[in-house]
Amino acid sequence: MKLDKYISDLLYRYQCVTVPGFGAFVTENQSAQISGSACTFIPPRKVIFFNMNIKNNDGLLANHISLQEKVTYDEALEKINAQVSVWMDSIYKKDRIVLNNIGDIFINSDQKWIFDSSTSVNYLVSSFGLNSFVIPEMKREALKEQVEVLEAKVPIIFTAERKKSYSFLKYAAAITLFFGAGTAAYKIQHDQQVEIDTFLVKKEVQRKVQSTIQEATFFIDSPINPVELIVKEEKSSPFHLIAGAFRSEANAKKALKILKEEGYPAHILKQNSNGLIPVAYSSFKTEEEAEVEKNRLLKVDKADCWILIE
Repeated sequence: MKLDKYISDLLYRYQCVTVPGFGAFVTENQSAQISGSACTFIPPRKVIFFNMNIKNNDGLLANHISLQEKVTYDEALEKINAQVSVWMDSIYKKDRIVLNNIGDIFINSDQKWIFDSSTSVNYLVSSFGLNSFVIPEMKREALKEQVEVLEAKVPIIFTAERKKSYSFLKYAAAITLFFGAGTAAYKIQHDQQVEIDTFLVKKEVQRKVQSTIQEATFFIDSPINPVELIVKEEKSSPFHLIAGAFRSEANAKKALKILKEEGYPAHILKQNSNGLIPVAYSSFKTEEEAEVEKNRLLKVDKADCWILIE
């Protein structure tokens, strides 16, 4: 099973994709950048990080595999666990784990996990079609020096024959200017006459249209039925910061009670298609607000969470 392909598919839509028992791939939006003396333009993108401390199963990856391979949720979990076992064996053997379009994971000489993110794919959907490009460095000073050297080697000399032909060129220029001025005056007069004629035609057309409208009579054979417009109510806070998803409603209520005792405006969301009941720390109007709170929870409270968009 190509688990890295499923992770890659989810990174386009979610900020965090957790591999149960292994770690989580977390993305962070990065603004457009210009770097280097050659002015390399880098479009806005999602930068991928790996956090080995987030290992709890949030149901996202297993649910996606279940739908793609048409297997049960438990069978999808078994496939994930089998792949994680292969990855962990590679880590213990100090081999490099290559995840296509995501990055490489390996252990360095200090026995620390290192994640080398791939830059071949931009997971920011809003930047689709934008590629990096390089603007060559402008070398004005170098061109200026070349021109100065060329002028020193090839001086400009005016001969007697060129001076004689110069007076002829003056007369030719004067004649050209005279005819040009006459042509411009004729064109201005012609354009003014065209505008006057166009105005008169438009005025006559408007008069006929008004006359036709006044003489027209409208009949309605049957009453007009009222049209009901159904306006879909938009959710005020569609971005939810999920603490966990539970199959048991009792467990979901216990988690809700713990979060509220800790001071979070927590609440329970409706049960999803896989029978899981999500419990949210809080909900936000924009994805940016949810992302800021998620980073704060991860940094300050060491809390595992992910963003659900309804």
